[in-house]
Amino acid sequence: MTEDGVDKETPTDSAAAATGVSSRDVSFREAVWVWVQVAAYSFGGPAGQIAVMHKLLVSRKRWISERRFLHAMNYTMLLPGPEAQQLATYVGWLLHRTKGGLVAGTLFILPGFVSILLLSVLYAEFGELTAVEAIFFGLQAAVLAIVVEAVIRIGERALENAFMVAIAVGAFVGIFVFDVLFPFIVLAAAIVGVLGYRAFPDAFTVTTGHDADDESGAVIDAAVEAAPARPSTGRAIRVAAIWLTLWFAPLSAMYVALGSDHIFVREGIFFSQVAVVVFGGAYAVLAYIAQEAVVTYGWLEPGEMIDGLGMAETTPGPLIQVVQFVGFMGAYRNPGGLDPLVAGVLGSVVVTWVTFVPCFLFIFLGAPYIEYLRGRESLSAALSAITAAVVGVILNLALWFALHVLFGELRTYDEYGMSLLVPVLETIDLAAVLIAVGSFVLVFLFDQGMFRTLAAAMAAGVAYHFVVLPVA
Repeated sequence: MTEDGVDKETPTDSAAAATGVSSRDVSFREAVWVWVQVAAYSFGGPAGQIAVMHKLLVSRKRWISERRFLHAMNYTMLLPGPEAQQLATYVGWLLHRTKGGLVAGTLFILPGFVSILLLSVLYAEFGELTAVEAIFFGLQAAVLAIVVEAVIRIGERALENAFMVAIAVGAFVGIFVFDVLFPFIVLAAAIVGVLGYRAFPDAFTVTTGHDADDESGAVIDAAVEAAPARPSTGRAIRVAAIWLTLWFAPLSAMYVALGSDHIFVREGIFFSQVAVVVFGGAYAVLAYIAQEAVVTYGWLEPGEMIDGLGMAETTPGPLIQVVQFVGFMGAYRNPGGLDPLVAGVLGSVVVTWVTFVPCFLFIFLGAPYIEYLRGRESLSAALSAITAAVVGVILNLALWFALHVLFGELRTYDEYGMSLLVPVLETIDLAAVLIAVGSFVLVFLFDQGMFRTLAAAMAAGVAYHFVVLPVA
């Protein structure tokens, strides 16, 4: 038995001899070093992070096959939370079970947590300085190019035929024009995938469960196929009990000790809700969190969410780490009897905890079942359709960003069941437009990386504030 309650899954000697590889070929130390590399290179949002993992784990190390990697990716996109971090946790679990998943998932988070915390302190203490405002002015415009690139890169992987494109378009129209909640979009996409598979099986199995030629020689595939995961009710109960306790025990203790109106309790409850009801990763969750944090709770000023996303874009780790910035600013501005910086740091910890503990719960609880069902093509069809829908949701965010960054004023068109954001054209910010266009040129025409693009945009923002505005 392993530490997560399932039978030990080391392949037999005969299986290892037949494939030439085994899970014993990947030592825990070697895996830890690779997860350190993944964490260090995890810039650029889920598209870039998934690309890094694909290069290291599929192409270079041959630890996991293309088909199993895409199968795992589709499952994590179905879950609420950061798909790239959950994908790393999933692969870590496949390699070394619970300890592997914990190390992979935690290392993925840690660099971003430290970076966002430091940037949040600087932002809170010096955010009104002209230099800081100038840097984030350029950063916001450059983020547009990064988000659009994410749409394209994920779309290239997921939209392989006209059916998948149609699902993506439908998801975009549903969420941007008619304000349909993302869980309903996910459910509709899954239903379309299952029904579409019955009529056009080849078109709706973009990522099938098995491919013998592709999987031969991959370490994880050899090990798992020799001794596959056997999900059980007893194991599921144990995993759920452990991780639900880790999730809610600190929150319950704060509730009893501090009361329901304390900022830490309010943030903990809100982001616990976000962890389970909002799907599609940071791109899909941003608009919802911005609305609640600014309008309902007053934790942020308008526009600060985009500054937070700019921080997340320029630091390693999942983009959902932007919630840490929200938690910091909310506690910093409502410190109670604490020093504002101390309150901000504690708010960061609370929000990060309730955001990521559920991610480990979802992977450790669901991964054995997903592995067990991996050969079911109807499941692959549903997951493929959901992945296509996520592309439409990310496109929605790209347009949402463009409107908020490039225009000073927006209005909502509420007619015929629509809830459509419309820019007031007279409020266009030409400087932001120029920086955004320059960022697009660097990314798409000159194939510049994220660091150079964001650095150039920040330099342009500084030049605009210190050179152009004083002259004007």
